[in-house]
Amino acid sequence: MSSIKEYLTNDHRKCDTIFAQMEEKASNSLADAKEVTQAFVNDMERHFQMEERVMFAEFEAKTGMTQGPTAVMRQEHTQMRNLMAQLLEAIENNDKEKFFGLSETLMILLQQHNMKEEQMLYTMAQQHLSAEADRIIEMMDSLIVE
Repeated sequence: MSSIKEYLTNDHRKCDTIFAQMEEKASNSLADAKEVTQAFVNDMERHFQMEERVMFAEFEAKTGMTQGPTAVMRQEHTQMRNLMAQLLEAIENNDKEKFFGLSETLMILLQQHNMKEEQMLYTMAQQHLSAEADRIIEMMDSLIVE
């Protein structure tokens, strides 16, 4: 199996691809973008939960660090969840200007967030959790999103 870092980084790329599809559809019409935007939000939520409920929990249990990088990432997840909810609201209101303003903000936050996770947190997680990587990846794979 792959490493935790590879697994989660690949999931970032998958979400990035759906984000690009969402923006492309929205440039034609917000109604056309509704389905792919919901798919993006769902995939992001699954990603956040894989991290929060599995990887972050395992990392915190192993290292004892609960107020470090995982706390910051959780705060950023909350910010992104709020932006995604507003994206869906902008679609419902057919407010293209608001949609693209929010999507630009979300894209910047996502890029910064993903870079921090990929360069710092995932590397730290791999160092501390490599012996359990297969089990952790299996748990993330089988996660049922609440």
